Amino acid sequence: MRLWPDLLVTSGREVTGHIVSVADGRITAVQPPSPADASAADVVRLPGKALLPGTVNAHCHTFQSLLRGLGDDLDFMAWRDRVLYPYSTRLDRDGIYLGAAFAFAEMLLHGATTCVDFFYLQDGSNENAEAVIAAARDVGIRLVLARAMYDWEGAPARYRETPADAARRVGELIRAHTGDALVAVQPAPHSPHGASPAMIRAGWEVAEVANTKFHIHAAEGQYEGQRTQVEHGATPIRLLDKLGVLGPRMIGVHCVWLDDEEIGLMAERGAALAYCPSSNMILGDGITRITEMAALGILIGLGTDGGCTNNRLSVFEEMRMAALLQKVRHLDGTRLPAEQAFAMGTVNGGRLLGLPAGDIAPGFLADLVAVDLEHPSLHPRAHLLKNVVYAMSPQAVTDVWVHGRPVVHDRRLATVDQAALMERVRALTADWRPA
Repeated sequence: MRLWPDLLVTSGREVTGHIVSVADGRITAVQPPSPADASAADVVRLPGKALLPGTVNAHCHTFQSLLRGLGDDLDFMAWRDRVLYPYSTRLDRDGIYLGAAFAFAEMLLHGATTCVDFFYLQDGSNENAEAVIAAARDVGIRLVLARAMYDWEGAPARYRETPADAARRVGELIRAHTGDALVAVQPAPHSPHGASPAMIRAGWEVAEVANTKFHIHAAEGQYEGQRTQVEHGATPIRLLDKLGVLGPRMIGVHCVWLDDEEIGLMAERGAALAYCPSSNMILGDGITRITEMAALGILIGLGTDGGCTNNRLSVFEEMRMAALLQKVRHLDGTRLPAEQAFAMGTVNGGRLLGLPAGDIAPGFLADLVAVDLEHPSLHPRAHLLKNVVYAMSPQAVTDVWVHGRPVVHDRRLATVDQAALMERVRALTADWRPA
């Protein structure tokens, strides 16, 4: 397959008059067309469209999309105790599959081609996680299953496991999907408040053995720092450093409440960040100091978080939010320009996960998004990339490919019956009411 748009964005630059060649799920060439290409059977013409790299959603909880609207305008503790915990216990395996398919569908329609699902409804096995993986295959998204490890006794029983059981099950899931072109599994101790030090160490050890990244929520709200100080005599990042897990494998999620020393520690140890600006805003958590972190070389990707703590699943939206928050935090409109925010949501997200994703160049995964250049949100055409970050409507996304497979065509899912999917969501949630 070869895609021929009016223009494309590669390595942050706009390029016109080029064809993108795809084979075996990878981009093999980006080059000007030959005269014969005008009538070649394998060329997909995309007149009036621009081709962008698919975005990388570095942090999400897919089942939470079914909870959208139930916990709005609450703080974190009220949202957790009145919405997350009681409603998550209603979901059986079919509900978990449906929530994942629903979330993945929205992401693809918004141009997200890779998702990290930080998944913790385990029920003492890997069967629920396999349901999420099945949903990703059916809908057509690239999945990193961040298989959570959770043992805080205050959480619902279905979340909890012993460190030994969690480590064994994560290892089994990793091995079951080793070599899968579209699915990767990585360990994810929940957080310093949701996972004991033994559980956190167990997750890191699994990552060491399997040579993967590992994910952990850290310093999302002020309450967490206060709690870890009482329980462990350290802030979350300092605790993770004491446990020996703050390093190149670690993807810290949120990291809102860090002091200068903690930011320096993350940089020195080579830890990375999955930043979720909209979620941090809607829960009133605060603003992560990503300009200081980026200045020290910390790798930053963007995540949406769950569909009931955002409440959109668009990484293009997170690019805009990330940039605007830093401008207003610093009272400086030059901070975090569009090009940097775009990289965070694309190629940096791929680097964060160890995937060759997020750019249009030979060797990269053929995860691509076509946008309608005639959509009003992309006019005037003074600077496409800045318009994409600051102005583009989700309605401008027309087509999406994952691993070279068309998964969205003409603004509709090409893999599953979109209307039937939405009817199933309506039926499941018909009697659910806000807290």
